[in-house]
Amino acid sequence: MEQGWKSRAVLAVVVTGALALSGCIGAGPARQTRKASRPAPQSAPSQPVYNADLPPEGTSVGQVQAIHQVQAAQMQAVPAGPAPVQMRGMTLGNGPVKVALILPLSAPGQGSLVAQSMRNAADLALSDFQGSDLTILIKDDRGTPEGAREAANQAVVEGAQLILGPLFAGSVQAAGQVTRQASRPLIGFSSDRAAAAQGVYLLSFMVQAEVDRIIAFAATQNRRSIAALIPETAYGRVAEAQLREAAAENGIRLVAVERYPAGQPQGAVQRLARVIGGPAPQANALFIPENGDGLPAVAQALQMVRFNAQQVKPLGSGVWDEARVFGLPTLQGGWFAAPDKRGFMDFATRYRARFNSDPVRLATLSYDAVTLAAALARMQGPQAFNDSVLTNGAGFAGADGVFRFNPNGTNDRALTVQEIRSGTAVVINAAPRTLVANN
Repeated sequence: MEQGWKSRAVLAVVVTGALALSGCIGAGPARQTRKASRPAPQSAPSQPVYNADLPPEGTSVGQVQAIHQVQAAQMQAVPAGPAPVQMRGMTLGNGPVKVALILPLSAPGQGSLVAQSMRNAADLALSDFQGSDLTILIKDDRGTPEGAREAANQAVVEGAQLILGPLFAGSVQAAGQVTRQASRPLIGFSSDRAAAAQGVYLLSFMVQAEVDRIIAFAATQNRRSIAALIPETAYGRVAEAQLREAAAENGIRLVAVERYPAGQPQGAVQRLARVIGGPAPQANALFIPENGDGLPAVAQALQMVRFNAQQVKPLGSGVWDEARVFGLPTLQGGWFAAPDKRGFMDFATRYRARFNSDPVRLATLSYDAVTLAAALARMQGPQAFNDSVLTNGAGFAGADGVFRFNPNGTNDRALTVQEIRSGTAVVINAAPRTLVANN
């Protein structure tokens, strides 16, 4: 952050052959918790975060909790603000290198609001990157796989060398089929790991990385006997599977795992009472991959069994990163993994000054994708958009911290560990400034 936002948006440097977006990557690699093919850290600011694959039309914007086949990441509820303005043009910039941006601009419900915010973020990225060589072709996929396939075909025909988007998992998969046949890389925004493939990269927030980060950190703090309360949701199932894997990697014993129907944790908490309660609990940490909608009921149920967070450390994922969670008395002292929110706050301030509205949490994905494309194009032109460059192990630094693409299309991200204290969250373990080399 020390060089300011504009310096970070400017062309990266080449250090021992590794590309890094702007001056954000520092010296001294820090260990991440996963190996080559699995994602590492991520998350957001103190507002609700949800999956990028949005729910059906009619779901309350302020209460959205979208879960696609795999609710592997999160997205902030669409903030209150003016309705999206009609686009005046279908391109941004006028450089010689064509890049397409596929978004659900005419999708029903909040999909179009998210798309407009991400389109604005792309515009902001171009203005920050002075003298960009890009022309961005804006394509509307209507929020459907069929629309995404059509948009990707149009982009290829019109000469796009790189495709950014779409947003939803099914749309990423459909567009990816087109771009792979055309030998064009795609950087999608879905959080569904199933949408990733060689040449189809996901620049998104994935729950697997958050679980890896918080469990590895807990192990370093001698929290090696963990119980878990798992909501019976797609998100919960993914989080539980990753918990088991991360526990095995870090030598952690899973004392007990209890599942509960969404919104009804009381029975599961009662069954766990003997493990997490009393003067000598069997577990010294409790993993709860629940969001701000469900955590109040969980906290109340824990209070009923005299849960003591000083003895049994609450552990969470990036969906804890919102103000209403920070105020729950039962979770005071709890730890969760999330991106360093300072980057998003910096971005949001500049976005508000430009567009007079708040960005959605996912808007930084579009900003970072366009900035990355502009930096690569400046260095090598369209030839830079190839797999070997995009999967460079040193990765890139963006608004949400350091990230890199893996050859299988997933990503690694650098995450903080934060502690809930007196109604707020404090970083107790900073995000790595570089990613450990893949093995």
